[in-house]
Amino acid sequence: MLISNFSDFKLLPSLLETLKEKGLDKPTEIQNRTIPLLLSKKSIVGVAETGSGKTLSFVLPILHQLKTMENEGRKNTENGRPWAAVIVPTRELGEQVSKVFKPFTHTTRLRVRTLLGGTALDVAKKNISGPFEVLVATPGRLVQLMKRELINLNDVQLLVFDEADQMLDQGFLNDAGEIVENCSSGCQLALFSATVSPTIQELINKLFENAETIRSGGSHKVVPTLTTINSKVVDGKRFPLLQNILAKPTKGGTLIFTNTREQCDNLFALLEKHKYKCVIYRGEMDKVKRRANLKSFINGEIQYLISTDLASRGLDVSHVNRVINYHLPKDMDNYIHRVGRTARAGRRGLVVNFITERDEHIVKKIETLKAPKV
Repeated sequence: MLISNFSDFKLLPSLLETLKEKGLDKPTEIQNRTIPLLLSKKSIVGVAETGSGKTLSFVLPILHQLKTMENEGRKNTENGRPWAAVIVPTRELGEQVSKVFKPFTHTTRLRVRTLLGGTALDVAKKNISGPFEVLVATPGRLVQLMKRELINLNDVQLLVFDEADQMLDQGFLNDAGEIVENCSSGCQLALFSATVSPTIQELINKLFENAETIRSGGSHKVVPTLTTINSKVVDGKRFPLLQNILAKPTKGGTLIFTNTREQCDNLFALLEKHKYKCVIYRGEMDKVKRRANLKSFINGEIQYLISTDLASRGLDVSHVNRVINYHLPKDMDNYIHRVGRTARAGRRGLVVNFITERDEHIVKKIETLKAPKV
């Protein structure tokens, strides 16, 4: 039976109070179907479209379970021994997940710490130096500090792999297995993903054979609040087409995707030459500069972010209401992730695809991705 309000989940009053303050009263489909299972301490695999509210699906059960443990008299006084852990693919996503936790920790008084790649080791060690209840970590950095005996997962009751389809590193399966092995016996497991790649299927088969799999009605689809426009590129002239589209005003930010770093740099140079205020976000660039660029886009200081598929997975920038595929990806999973940067959490969004004659077969696939209207 689907629940119509968060209050029907029988969550702790402190959590319901924060949900009310944030104006959240009705759960999304994936929240509706996974929160009761997690609250009843079942292991799950949740597959749902990007922007469907997967993060809150595990944040609420984690905080409910851990605060209940505290209310029953158990206190966490041990250094570096969390009670729950969330494994994320990137530092940026880890920071986003921490932000989702933050307003709920004001009332629950539970402590969330991060252990993320891309930070100095001294900073990472300082982050986990005292007692805390929830750890948000990237797998490589977590395993590194486990080996140094600076973090101990023996008390972890609930382990979540978030945005698992983005964990594309070759060593991820080994890291995941090592992390699970080091958690408490009978640890509750959860995995959330927008798509299921062969690597993630292998992980599910290996570690989640007893888990219940939940697929939302829109999984591997684009959300119904997304409008798609296919614009034909004539004689290979992409940039004039882009100028025409950017001339149409839009309230929020615009994400422009290319397929390669070279295409990204070339488009950035063209836009700068024509006086557009824009920044780039791609691999193989200075991490400090990349983070600064992303921050300026998130803060609304810059309207246009030009990126490769690095920005297509996991980033939740609430004001993005337009995605432009300057070059269409060849892979449909990548397409789903790209367009999932807009029309999130029930908001409306627009995607504009630049189409050449060679892309006709991709257009047919895109047509099959439309989710039913709800």
